[in-house]
Amino acid sequence: MKAFSGLIGAVALLLAGTAHADDGYRLWLRHGGETARPAPVDAPAGAPMTVAVRGATPTLRLAADELARAMPAGTMPVTVATAGDAGIAALRLPFAALGDEGYLVRTVTLDGKRTLLIAGNSDRGTLYGAFALLRHLATGGTTSTAALTSAPKVKLRVLNHWDNLDGTVERGYAGQSLWDWWTLPDLKDPRYTDYARANASLGINGTVLNNVNAKADSLTPRYIAKAAALADVFRPWGIKVYLSARFSAPIELGGLKTADPRDPAVAAWWKAKADEIYRAIPDFGGFLVKANSEGQPGPRDYNASHADGANMLAAAVRPHGGIVMWRAFVYADTDPTDRAKQAYSEFKPLDGTFADNVLVQVKNGAIDFQPREPFHPLFGAMPKTPLMMEFQITKEYLGFATHLAYLGPLFEETLAAKTGRGRETVAGVVDGSSEGHRLTGMAGVANIGRDRDWSGSTFNQANWYAFGRMAWDPALPAEPLAREWAQQTFGGDARVVDTAVAMMMGSREAVVDYTGALGLAHLMATGHHYGPGPWVSDLKRPEWNPAYYHKADRDGIGFDRTKTGSNAVAQYAAPIARQLADPKTTPERDLLWFHHVRWDRPMRSGKTLWQDLVAHYDRGVGYVAGMRRQWDGVRALVDAERWQKTADDLAVQEREARWWRDASLSYWMSVNRLPLPAGVTPPEHDLAWYRAQHFDYVPGHY
Repeated sequence: MKAFSGLIGAVALLLAGTAHADDGYRLWLRHGGETARPAPVDAPAGAPMTVAVRGATPTLRLAADELARAMPAGTMPVTVATAGDAGIAALRLPFAALGDEGYLVRTVTLDGKRTLLIAGNSDRGTLYGAFALLRHLATGGTTSTAALTSAPKVKLRVLNHWDNLDGTVERGYAGQSLWDWWTLPDLKDPRYTDYARANASLGINGTVLNNVNAKADSLTPRYIAKAAALADVFRPWGIKVYLSARFSAPIELGGLKTADPRDPAVAAWWKAKADEIYRAIPDFGGFLVKANSEGQPGPRDYNASHADGANMLAAAVRPHGGIVMWRAFVYADTDPTDRAKQAYSEFKPLDGTFADNVLVQVKNGAIDFQPREPFHPLFGAMPKTPLMMEFQITKEYLGFATHLAYLGPLFEETLAAKTGRGRETVAGVVDGSSEGHRLTGMAGVANIGRDRDWSGSTFNQANWYAFGRMAWDPALPAEPLAREWAQQTFGGDARVVDTAVAMMMGSREAVVDYTGALGLAHLMATGHHYGPGPWVSDLKRPEWNPAYYHKADRDGIGFDRTKTGSNAVAQYAAPIARQLADPKTTPERDLLWFHHVRWDRPMRSGKTLWQDLVAHYDRGVGYVAGMRRQWDGVRALVDAERWQKTADDLAVQEREARWWRDASLSYWMSVNRLPLPAGVTPPEHDLAWYRAQHFDYVPGHY
């Protein structure tokens, strides 16, 4: 009997532990976490909470359900409605400035009773308002302080999924694709609804379902039906679906001999295909296109321009209100002197020639989502063309899923950058305010997969969160968003929140430090991009090689992009170009991006460039070690499952940060023949050991 009682006790403990386990599935939508939120001070304790719905749309019902599930007991009655409701219109509230998706939350008297009103000009605006109120409450607010109003500054707020039809995800580090193409359209996984809900909570209103390296099969009737099933799930949450279109589809699916955008038969094929898609998906958003980049087909195959290709597709979707997002990532061997110049060279001359339902989608930097890049020179250079920002949420170059790297500071750094055209910022270009564009957009390459925590780790969720919030308002700073996310993700304990925010805010800079500070970039190993490979110099095309980007030799290091080199600085507006042309006025964080300088160049720190570079590597590794100590300090305050997963990831990150540091220093010393500064720990192995490391089956490399 005693043994049996012991067994019962053990089972009870196990079940108790399970009850408190948390695998991260709920993201930031925890609605109070493990413990109920106390009743707000402006309502009598224990008073029933009611939600009235004025209207009958599925979206209003979703808003009401979110509030009914999450609002604490004792809250005053809540009303969800749209501005067009007669009773709401009679209140004469300031809806005019909210546009189609903005919201208003405030206490009003309606039908003689006090109620907390959540409303917008559309039911989507009301849904966003409901989530805004819940965010307000989860971050310390009360209904008495809930006087909220906001409208998105960017029209299209879109996730780009690089998901393949076979279930793999290019540059995906959170498991297989969320979309089970095999069982669609018959089986609709509940995760599709949970995905849509998470995006709606951030104001994300679009998703591109398939990889930009597209297969023509995505446009066949079979796959259109599958996309339509997803669109049906997403629609009540205010999310449109888009498809990446393969430019050569008229040949592969239509039997044409050409995909020349100027050929009437090609244009007719695309018009018929668009009509077919819209019959299945009436609110289909449009096409995303990667053309003439990394071997993808495009209009330049026929001596036509990017504008010719984009405008032909734009004409096909125009009758249905669709748009085309045409990527400016044109990575080919057409400009061997400097890969960074290619997009500007091809797109700048086309400014003003794109149709008015075309957005040119531009990466934040001119190379490829590096841990740090100067802002892309196209921002500010095409005032007659709407430019859509493309950020990468998945961390292809920032440690995949295991390295903690909060990207909010990267997004903020880019958006706040001055273009050199008066007081214009990149954010002003993206949101249309500086040039008066009404069609605007921001895209994020998603980090979402089938892992239970969606993103490969708890902290990776913060990058999805920060992207969505900044897409709504590009002026939002990174640090308050980190705090918002941490409060909603970990609960209200200030010790945990403060620790998480402190870790997050320096984490991206740490990755820059241990992978390539002072403007170094593209130093990763070939193909899979896992780990360091600054020594690679024997690949077929020059710009495939890391040595092409750092140009280190006995005397110095860095890529000369001034007039004595590639003259890429000339692609920026004159004030920026003048600043970057001189190493003395170039920000040191970008120094080696624009200049080849001597190893013994004096730096602001008082050290030589070599000494300063070594210090950056050590600082990056030290920051990761510091994050491990910080996280250890809150072990008793975080649920065991998420704490342990994060602790394990941080251990991997510290080991790999040291690998990056040691391998890089070994290589630089083989080139510059300089000793390490006094007191600096030497690399663990010699250069030959690091060069001999080889890895197969790296995640996300397909």
